[in-house]
Amino acid sequence: MVEVSIVPPDMQAMLMTADRQQFEKPSENDELRAAAEKFEAIFLNEFMKQSRKTKLAEDLFGSSAKTTYEEMLDREYADNLSDKINLGIADALVRQLGGQVK
Repeated sequence: MVEVSIVPPDMQAMLMTADRQQFEKPSENDELRAAAEKFEAIFLNEFMKQSRKTKLAEDLFGSSAKTTYEEMLDREYADNLSDKINLGIADALVRQLGGQVK
């Protein structure tokens, strides 16, 4: 019996590599970098939250729904900003804690 494969050999190699990369354990430095970047996003979120608290006047049309929406929007802004700009907080955390990860 002859085995017939409809997937070309180069595609098979690419799929096997992708499968292997998917199941590899991420290195501890990668995990540290991800945690440091998440911390940077949390820092930005707190910064924006405190900025919203400084109101110059009472909001006429304010409601709890608006507050909830603003909190969710600030969280998304913080996540996006931490991906796009480099504040240096994540780099400093990785440098500080990088030697301690084993």
